[in-house]
Amino acid sequence: MTTEASNSLQRQVELTFPATKINSEVDARLRRMARTVRLAGFRPGKVPLKIVAQQYGGQVRQEVVADGIREAFAEKVKTHNYRVAGLPQFEPKADSTDESIFEFVAKFEVYPDIAVGDLSTAKVQRPTVQVTDADVDRTIDVLRKQRAHFHAVERGAQKDDRVQIDYRGSIDGADFEGGSASGQIVTVGDGRLLKAFEDGLLGMKAGETRKVPMTFPADYHGKQVAGKDAVFEITVKEVQAPHLPDLNESFAKALGVPDGDLGKMRAEIRANLEREVINRIKGRIKDQIMQVLLDRTPVTPPQSLVGMEIARMHESMLADLRERGVKLEGQQMPPSDLFREQATRRVSLGLIVAEIIKQQSLEAKPEQVRARLQEHAQTYEQPDELVKWYYSQPERIREVEAVVAEDNVVDWILARAQVEETAIAFDELMGTKQA
Repeated sequence: MTTEASNSLQRQVELTFPATKINSEVDARLRRMARTVRLAGFRPGKVPLKIVAQQYGGQVRQEVVADGIREAFAEKVKTHNYRVAGLPQFEPKADSTDESIFEFVAKFEVYPDIAVGDLSTAKVQRPTVQVTDADVDRTIDVLRKQRAHFHAVERGAQKDDRVQIDYRGSIDGADFEGGSASGQIVTVGDGRLLKAFEDGLLGMKAGETRKVPMTFPADYHGKQVAGKDAVFEITVKEVQAPHLPDLNESFAKALGVPDGDLGKMRAEIRANLEREVINRIKGRIKDQIMQVLLDRTPVTPPQSLVGMEIARMHESMLADLRERGVKLEGQQMPPSDLFREQATRRVSLGLIVAEIIKQQSLEAKPEQVRARLQEHAQTYEQPDELVKWYYSQPERIREVEAVVAEDNVVDWILARAQVEETAIAFDELMGTKQA
């Protein structure tokens, strides 16, 4: 018997199989075990079947019943052509009274039927960006700053200087938790600290002490001080000015240009920027298309799949925190429902994309996978070794195949949607445009 619950994706089927079949299989397994089982006081293979049954009978019976349930469920799924989503739940039938049969109830969800909506009227903005000489120059400046070395100076601190400070903060004359530090290294103007605090360092010399008033933002992550007025007493212990490496042959070699040719260095930097521009544009287009799919293709995702995605996201976040040395316990643990909305979106998109791939035969082709890997490998020093590394493990290739298949879906939709090209600046695309 099959029944549907209030949720149209939920199913419930009854599973029945004779007790004689279970008893026979239990007996057969125990006899096989008796040939090799080891128990104290008996030679191997000489343990009486009765003692083997006493020792292992309960465990073997559980295994046999579990196998029987799985086989009966698989047969039901095949008979009714169910597309099972997630893991089924098995429970003994509550009103079962016949001891000659085993009766269970399987509860599970099925995948929804998906009808992709009309995409012909969907509008997609395609950014167009030109990498200019000025963009290359700014990138070189960033690379030089990343390789800067610092030396002590007697003057007051300026933007981009590195200063070593001691500070002590107070609110209404009282110290507060996390408001003090000694020997803190701060790069003035890099935005790691609140602007008012960094601005207070400007002009300060080594040995100077200054009181800097400031107000914490109302949405500050430290709720105990959010929105409150504070005063920081800051003592500068040392001011160091940055010295950028000269733009010469040595600098080019440090960036991986063997002969140190500055023209080749600029060409490689431009090529890297152009690759990044392509990737960023693809990302923007893909985000728009995924939203179009969600907006135009209603889908109710199986809650079992949503729950599995929540669990993955939850564990991923905890693993990330552990890597950073953060340990959470008890009430500090983030609630799983924190991820429900995003998990629902991910599962819904996955179902829609998978349906389009199936309907339109957009699976990743081997030549597409290799081309994607070779393109990705160009940003590494030994591209051929990276490609070999991916092909050495099937699961790595499957990940690339999934990405390529999604790209095929994006291209398929772009061919049907209304695409409008919009010119934007390089900095805007990269998210580095100054406010």
